[in-house]
Amino acid sequence: MSPATSTMESQEHRDLRAAVAALAHRHGPEYDRAALWAEAGKLGYLGVNLPEEYGGGGGGISELSLVLEESGAAGCPLLMMIVSPAICATVIARFGTDEQKRTWLPGLADGSLTMAFGITEPDAGSNSHRITTTARRDGGDWVLTGRKVFVSGVDIADATLIVGRTEDARTGRLKPCLFIVERDAEGFGRTAIDMELQAQEQQFELVLDDVRLPAGALVGEEDAGLLQLFAGLNPERIMTAAFAIGMGRHALSRAVAYAKERRVWKDPIGAHQAIAHPLAQAHIELELARLMMQKAAALYDAGDDAGAGEAANMAKYAAGEACVRAVDQAVHTLGGNGLTREYGLARLIAASRVARIAPVSREMILNYVSHQSLGLPKSY
Repeated sequence: MSPATSTMESQEHRDLRAAVAALAHRHGPEYDRAALWAEAGKLGYLGVNLPEEYGGGGGGISELSLVLEESGAAGCPLLMMIVSPAICATVIARFGTDEQKRTWLPGLADGSLTMAFGITEPDAGSNSHRITTTARRDGGDWVLTGRKVFVSGVDIADATLIVGRTEDARTGRLKPCLFIVERDAEGFGRTAIDMELQAQEQQFELVLDDVRLPAGALVGEEDAGLLQLFAGLNPERIMTAAFAIGMGRHALSRAVAYAKERRVWKDPIGAHQAIAHPLAQAHIELELARLMMQKAAALYDAGDDAGAGEAANMAKYAAGEACVRAVDQAVHTLGGNGLTREYGLARLIAASRVARIAPVSREMILNYVSHQSLGLPKSY
């Protein structure tokens, strides 16, 4: 199902949608991730949000989220788009040194380089203040020690952007900082996590055992870590919304096609309101989630980080809920066929839950909205 051509989108955006959709449908649900990634990079889709001087398209998260949504709607979402160009490349483009930009951005833009992102820890969860991965100075170097979990695509990434904490010399308190850790750094170990979820990108646990890094591995300023961190987390939420909307659209399109053809009595089952109305409701919810995603992306691209934070959280929440309901209804529409490998919907039952859980749970988003938007007191 194609999105409505609303006046909210420029002709350039509609053309980009059409081009990405054509590419993604040519690869289809049985896509080869590496092949699709390489072709999308060559065509400029992976770096559409990055500065032109480094080989990017000069656009923003508005354009990048569109690319991910359309690839997902065709059944071949590129999950690493959330991480590599959206989080890591955005942070480097905004805060990195000139050398970091020259080293990483051209490759991240054309897809020849990929970067993972490590923030989650076994005992920290959504509480970034409990992050225990620490960075200490040793002469002119940094030494990182700690653990990370649920880090996507480390095996295919050339480096990982690690969130650690350094000690403030004035207060002694730990503050967040970001470091580029290349994949072959000594002491940087990874172990694949055995997931029930079937995805092309694996999840990993990382161990940083006194990983020694040069001074140039620190991204931006040591004292601006929190600002830099949130500069990557807002795009992460917007892109997760795009991932969910694309998946929901894909499931819904399969269900609608089936409902138009499947006959039990005289008419196709889609003629019956018990089938038609839930599918219509799923479509409405996905469209509403897209509107909030577009708002969040527009605010972020305009430099309104505070406004984008609220909208990005709302977009991620709305898209995650809409995706789960769309997938559930699609499977239900197909009945037993919805659980067969032939129709490809059963694997989405687990995948659709990702947008409810990651990168932040829906409950934490509700906490954010209740505190930040409504001004209600905290219980923690």
